[in-house]
Amino acid sequence: MISLLKQGDEEAFRVLIRRYQSKLFSVAYGIVLNKEESLEIVQEVFLKIFQKISTFREEARLSTWLYCITINQCLNWRKKWRRKFGLHHHFPARDDAADKPEMGSDEDSPETLYEKKELGKIFRKCLRELPEKARTVFVLKEVEGLSYEEIARILKIKQGTVSSRLFYARKRLKGLIQKYENEKGRHNV
Repeated sequence: MISLLKQGDEEAFRVLIRRYQSKLFSVAYGIVLNKEESLEIVQEVFLKIFQKISTFREEARLSTWLYCITINQCLNWRKKWRRKFGLHHHFPARDDAADKPEMGSDEDSPETLYEKKELGKIFRKCLRELPEKARTVFVLKEVEGLSYEEIARILKIKQGTVSSRLFYARKRLKGLIQKYENEKGRHNV
């Protein structure tokens, strides 16, 4: 497939898009937390891949290279926002995923669907509060299921750093979720 891509084969490129589009979107959304911006980033990623495929040296897996490009695009997007609006600007916080109808099984009651949706909102809100580096590692490991070695290669950091950022992210998320649950319990009393 890589040789076909390097030859400019359009069908190979369509296959690449079908195979990786949702994975790259998951990574982008996990980092920027905005649906429209994530879609735009993924489009930019595929444009870059089309333009730069000839530079791919095949020292790493194609998926690793795609994740690297996606993460770099996400970080560039963040830098663009910081330059445009200053360091203290809050990035778009609209949660597009919360607008999607929640699909469940036939056994799910309306209460169960509501609870799942509310838990998802809390999780996304907590995820937003993680520092970008910790959130990136968390998304790559927990959402994409990448190994510590793959994450280290993609982010160009040591595996120990991956481990410590992931530990921090999990611990911080757990604390934030507990905080929201405790606040919710106080409001319901």
